Amino acid sequence: MVLASLTMNMKFMKLAIFDFDGTLANTFPLFVDTLGDLAERHNFRMPLQTDVDKLRGSSANEILRELQLPLWRVPKVLADFRDIMRQRIDEIRPFDGIVDVLQTLADQKITLAVATSNSLNNVEAVLGHAMISRFAALECGATLFGKARRLRRVLQATQMEKANAIYIGDEIRDADAARKIGIPFGAVAWGYTDLRAMLPLQPDAIFKTPQDLLTLANPPKRSAAD
Repeated sequence: MVLASLTMNMKFMKLAIFDFDGTLANTFPLFVDTLGDLAERHNFRMPLQTDVDKLRGSSANEILRELQLPLWRVPKVLADFRDIMRQRIDEIRPFDGIVDVLQTLADQKITLAVATSNSLNNVEAVLGHAMISRFAALECGATLFGKARRLRRVLQATQMEKANAIYIGDEIRDADAARKIGIPFGAVAWGYTDLRAMLPLQPDAIFKTPQDLLTLANPPKRSAAD
């Protein structure tokens, strides 16, 4: 699959919904650094470094099984990680170039939104108030498998048709959420999940660098052979 695979609907693309962790913000190093503390606090298995590499190719359910972490404990683990991130927010940065890309997309009349498990406070602290003000909808605090509901709320808030929207994320559960409500999914190559694990899901677009996101506003022209 190539980036231009989305050109079938690209000319009608009006709404770009973004995941936050691993898509807009580089939170993975902090996540790995805090795994030991979280494992001890919530009594799940602390993975070795080799396990971490393996987990980057796994779905959320597979990760929970590998960590021996029951689903009922997940909300507290996520809440604690959000709190740790808030305390260490100065260590979190947007991916290189991502803020400029978002600004350009907004300037090109692409409506922006966020649907994430992270908190609104953390999202705003990392992206900045000026950037946040350019988002038409901010759906934060989703449960581990609750992003589909957040995506529906974004569509309602922006009054966009599904065919004119895309959800852009870095995890298998992001792709599952998009498919659940029937909108295209774009996979990024720089996030939590190894891109090779995303390919069997047949994402509607693949963004290898943040700058590739600019094709949402300026789709490549299709040749007669396409």
